[in-house]
Amino acid sequence: MRNVKVAVAFTLLALAGCSTTTGSAPPGESSSTVTTTGSPSAPTTLSSSGDAQPTPPPQRTSAAPLEGPTEVAAAQVDAGTLPDHYKRQAWTSADGRTIQVVGVGGGCRTASAEVTAQSGDQVLITLVTTVSTPPPGRNCTQELRDVPLNVTLDAPLGSRRLVLEARQGRA
Repeated sequence: MRNVKVAVAFTLLALAGCSTTTGSAPPGESSSTVTTTGSPSAPTTLSSSGDAQPTPPPQRTSAAPLEGPTEVAAAQVDAGTLPDHYKRQAWTSADGRTIQVVGVGGGCRTASAEVTAQSGDQVLITLVTTVSTPPPGRNCTQELRDVPLNVTLDAPLGSRRLVLEARQGRA
């Protein structure tokens, strides 16, 4: 009976760790998206022997769902320099000043976004993935997941071209 409980626990943990966002809704708006909020103590995972093993904390993000999001037209988004594992979509808030983009994080990687430049005809947003060194005795998982990120523009995006680029740094 104990093995059945452990098998059920593993199945639930595996399902809880899977997240897929489909369609063109912004992250956090789809019913298939799983959002984690993190906790002050490190979560644990049971091994097959029943021992508790520490796991890294979930990716945290301050991106709140947008009010009345509108997807930016694909023709308006220039993501030609982004690596393949990035989404090439963006959404604007109702007032057009908040832009939501999707970064990549997970394991020892955190995601952030910054408005690098703004002009009358284009806005440049840099998606930053920061890699940190794990504490002694810990390992980083290699999973990557989409992280919704919000940035605020000086003026509404309007018809300006949105250029997305990526950069990786170390903490």
